[in-house]
Amino acid sequence: MSGSELKQRLAAILAADVAGYSRLMAADERATVAALDSARKVFRSHIESRQGRVIDMAGDSVLAVFETATGAVSAALAIQQELGASSNAVPEDRRMRFRIGVHMGDVMENADGAVYGDGVNIAARLEGLAEPGGITISDAVQGAVRGKVTASFVDQGEQQVKNIPYPVRAFEVRTDGSAPAGAARAPVQADRSRTDRPSIAVLPFTNMSGDPEQEYFADGITEDIITDISKISGLFVIARNSSFTFKKQSVDVKDVGRKLGVRHVLEGSVRKAGMKVRINVQLINAETGGHVWAERYDRDLEDIFAVQDEVTRRIVDALKVSLTSSEQAHREGRGKVNAEAYDYLVRARSCILQFTAEGAVEGRAMLQRALAIDAGLAQAYAMLAILHCTEHVNGWNNPGPDHLDLALEFARRARALDEFEPVSHQALGITLMWMKRLDEAEPALRRAIDLDPNLAQAYGSLGNVLDYSGQHERAIELFEQAMQLDPEFDLWIHACGRAQFALERYDEAEASFKRRLIRMPQSDVTRAYLASLYGHTGRHEEARQMWRELMAINPKYSLERMQRVMPFKSPATLDRLVDGLRKAGLS
Repeated sequence: MSGSELKQRLAAILAADVAGYSRLMAADERATVAALDSARKVFRSHIESRQGRVIDMAGDSVLAVFETATGAVSAALAIQQELGASSNAVPEDRRMRFRIGVHMGDVMENADGAVYGDGVNIAARLEGLAEPGGITISDAVQGAVRGKVTASFVDQGEQQVKNIPYPVRAFEVRTDGSAPAGAARAPVQADRSRTDRPSIAVLPFTNMSGDPEQEYFADGITEDIITDISKISGLFVIARNSSFTFKKQSVDVKDVGRKLGVRHVLEGSVRKAGMKVRINVQLINAETGGHVWAERYDRDLEDIFAVQDEVTRRIVDALKVSLTSSEQAHREGRGKVNAEAYDYLVRARSCILQFTAEGAVEGRAMLQRALAIDAGLAQAYAMLAILHCTEHVNGWNNPGPDHLDLALEFARRARALDEFEPVSHQALGITLMWMKRLDEAEPALRRAIDLDPNLAQAYGSLGNVLDYSGQHERAIELFEQAMQLDPEFDLWIHACGRAQFALERYDEAEASFKRRLIRMPQSDVTRAYLASLYGHTGRHEEARQMWRELMAINPKYSLERMQRVMPFKSPATLDRLVDGLRKAGLS
């Protein structure tokens, strides 16, 4: 098979086989073959009706490929339902039950339609984890189909599977909350908490204002509460990026607890009318589903900080967390807020989180309005600094040569206004990093972590500083801490791969980059690194295919600009990236 015949792409893969096939054949070969032929017709019908394609039906196995994860899981559910119903009249010990695994990942597709690669291997390993009559899917698939299929998901944790260099997080699919037919399984362990500290995730609060345009405000209240409680060193708090993956979904808090590794979940609703706000909050035990406490707050908008302080105090009391003397001192006397300035601040966050050039322009305008009303908002200056850095790195909105100088001015002003605001130090550290002043950036980011031990972005940013400084092993440890606090955020997966690439641990780096592309299929920089990695490992056609995909996504991608912007202390690190591309004939 020549490399030119292979096409690399992302696909959803369904793999299935019969549980106890040898036993069934030994007992009654003729009846087993007949049942297998009948089952194959069921598989083919449901696969093809959902735009899937059967690749292979050798022996008792089935392999199929789909364009979407939703198509693959919908087919799997329909197949198991029909096969289960048709086997009811068959004696228990003669029933043919299939195990199905579904994964979404990279495959190599041959000209004849055959598929190969890790994506296929992982689907097969997931099939092996499934119960007879059941379906097991990867976290990539679960994230893609959640809310799109009528099913619930039970987190099985990270599984170490054969011939795959990294753990695969598996989910059992259930249609009615019960185990698959015929399954005899041990109870799922609910306590997967990543820490001995009391742990909590804050789900996005529901907007009850009757006005969809007020969605930003409910999100802002949620984010502020996350920020507030994350400063408590005795708590383990899941970051905003991960908790917001559950937005606008009907969720079982037990599943949330298992997925995010927390013992408690906070949920609530917000109703804003003029300068009045009503906030309903409830703390739930994620292991039992029972309520710990619930409260309703009717306040003027200018008292919003007092509400947040009260919610934090109730959480601290309920979970029996002790505040340090410093934490206690910093929680007292925050006073009232200018309601109009606060509203602009919350709107700005909503714009910036869009992560687009247009969102950056709108976010800056909102921050400037907030500061025109209240020039003492340290958070607003810190956000301006980070926004300027983002524009500089991405080349958005024609950043000028003084763009980082302005960012530094904003970050320093934020720190001067509030020495105890973690984001002020984070903004300063990020700005200094992009100015290539790595030695100064490190203490600023460490101070941010001191003030907010749950600030995932600060751990990840500090990891970047160490990685750019050449301390790749230490950087990986920090990226892992960031991923623990923010398990659904894909950027730290790429950063981890980048550090592994620098250490020439190419197998690990490839696994990280592929995981990142599953989470962020449109990433250009991850493709650039993968193309270079393929160049270093002699897979030159794969490198060229990866580069073609990159240019299709971003025709303006520039290695020269990347070399100019990235703040690596040693040029050898970026030279390795360019050298891999050169080996594949790409530079």
